[in-house]
Amino acid sequence: MKRRDLFKGGALAFLGGTLFSPIEMLAAPSAKKGQLAKNIIFLVSDGMSIGTLNMANLLLQRKEGRSSNWLKLYEQNRVTRALMDTASANSLVTDSAAASSSWGGGKRVPNGSLNVNADGTENTPIWQKFKKAGKAAGVVTTVMATHATPAGFCVTSKKRSDEPGIAKKYLELGIDVIMGGGLENFDPKLRKDGQNVFADFEKKGYAVFKDRKSLKGHNGAKQPILGIFYQDALPYAIDRTSDKELMEKIPSLAEMAKQAITSLSQNKNGFVLQIEGGKVDWAAHANDTSATLYDQIAFDEAIAVAMEFAEKDKETLVVITTDHGNSNPGLYYGGKADKNFDTLQSYKQSNNWVLNGIGKSTLPSQLIERIEFAQGYIIQPEEAKLILKHYENLDEDGLYNPYKLPYKQYSQIQSAHNSVGWGGIQHTGDYVELAMFGPGSELLKPFVKNYELHNLLLKAAGVADYKV
Repeated sequence: MKRRDLFKGGALAFLGGTLFSPIEMLAAPSAKKGQLAKNIIFLVSDGMSIGTLNMANLLLQRKEGRSSNWLKLYEQNRVTRALMDTASANSLVTDSAAASSSWGGGKRVPNGSLNVNADGTENTPIWQKFKKAGKAAGVVTTVMATHATPAGFCVTSKKRSDEPGIAKKYLELGIDVIMGGGLENFDPKLRKDGQNVFADFEKKGYAVFKDRKSLKGHNGAKQPILGIFYQDALPYAIDRTSDKELMEKIPSLAEMAKQAITSLSQNKNGFVLQIEGGKVDWAAHANDTSATLYDQIAFDEAIAVAMEFAEKDKETLVVITTDHGNSNPGLYYGGKADKNFDTLQSYKQSNNWVLNGIGKSTLPSQLIERIEFAQGYIIQPEEAKLILKHYENLDEDGLYNPYKLPYKQYSQIQSAHNSVGWGGIQHTGDYVELAMFGPGSELLKPFVKNYELHNLLLKAAGVADYKV
């Protein structure tokens, strides 16, 4: 799998919450027993530990005086809620490919594969089943559109890393909406085989978009959509909102989600859509607190878009969850914990932005100045020297941090200023949050295993290929 860098961020757009009366706040989740879901919107905050959900909510409460859209659904008792076991076929700790495949194919597969079992047999991905039933299908993400989580709902592949091949499989399958990053898998100048996959999609009638302006200007014609807006993953939310050029070029996750729903809902037989906040996971691998929380907030705004549609439509099942935890961040006790945590409100750039803007020739004083500009606090000269020492022998080797930048060391120094600590830099085997709204939500048990959602979704929509 070629993830170059964690070095670009995603979107941030704050939308207002809906107000409810005290009676509405006590209401049970909106679902009539036996009613079928015409549409399904499946939202995944990739790699979201419970601490991420918690701290994003705290950040919004203290910065804007409101709860996150996700927590508001809990506060108002508007969803059915469960814990989910996230293991893969060969490990208690899953990767994103196996996690998405458990939902997508209905079976746990080994880490690294997409809907392919250890013996080489394949499981039909769920979006293909819904396509066969006449529904439109789409995937939207803040990482590469061909990345593990969206791919797990759509394709089979022995290797999640075959993203150039996955791009072509999307076309063969006729996935109706595909949006995210990953220019290198579609652009002939960036693909190793030189194939113009953009042109191939256009020949099959897709509207192709490469920037925010063209996407927003789409006339809503009933046609499939391919939107690829950046090389590799999209920028982090906090970095996007601090850069006018990025704001103009890159749509937010909420904007992509809204356009996807508008397009897919034109299908008379309904639609299925996966929306992924993929860079939450990348930020957690980097122990990058501001990137993690602001990308979680950007994901939360996509929840608002999905819920607005579902509340009006009344035929849509909304699923909100994560595929696994990552690095277990948390706000830790101390006399200055509140004050330190509140400094995150004024961060302008991610740790990723800070560390990618320095090199072997950077002086300690320059790094101190860069951090003060980006995040508002001053580190000590000895701390700056410790960070810069890592730049003496950098090379390209690794998955989430190919250049071996000192993310962990920087976050440990940063912790004294924001009181956020991290348990590690990898996925965890934690049980995770799962919430459902709308028809089919009554099928959810208080505790489920990830692969059980496959049949639950099929049953909720009345598609025959499920086990009772």
